[in-house]
Amino acid sequence: MKQLSHNERKNKQQKFPIHIVCDAIRTPENIGMCFRVAESFGVEKMYLHESSPFIENRKVVKTARNTINQIECEFYSNFDEKITTLKQLGYTIIGIEITDKSIEIQDFDFKNLKKIALILGSERNGISNSSLADATIEIPMYGRNSSMNVIHSLAITLYEITNQIAHTNLPKGKELNG
Repeated sequence: MKQLSHNERKNKQQKFPIHIVCDAIRTPENIGMCFRVAESFGVEKMYLHESSPFIENRKVVKTARNTINQIECEFYSNFDEKITTLKQLGYTIIGIEITDKSIEIQDFDFKNLKKIALILGSERNGISNSSLADATIEIPMYGRNSSMNVIHSLAITLYEITNQIAHTNLPKGKELNG
């Protein structure tokens, strides 16, 4: 077995109809990693609150590496207005948040959603207005801790979404391991 270099590995370079709304995420490293994870999973666009670190921030740039220029990004000032606009554009709004109505991520059916907007809340306070979400999803956890870093949650969520969508579009007989 030989480990492949970046030049030897060719990804599909596919875009998915997924947008990410970062609600009050202020840590530059989290913003940078959001770009990096989003680009890895073919996200179309990200929205950052105007109080978030700018994409020119040294720590954002260092953490994001070269992915900042590969994801469309827009700053917004009013969270409620941004979510309302995305709903009007046909996006299903999904909050990654533990609520009394959250559905475990593996039980949520992403396959038939045409456009998805994921809301990421701050680690301290969560999503500022989760009632705007069409649904909230949570990642089952088995340790004592009840939450994880927002970017880890994003990565797990994007994996589940793209995995479901990609397997939905496979021709019959072309399933993995089949």
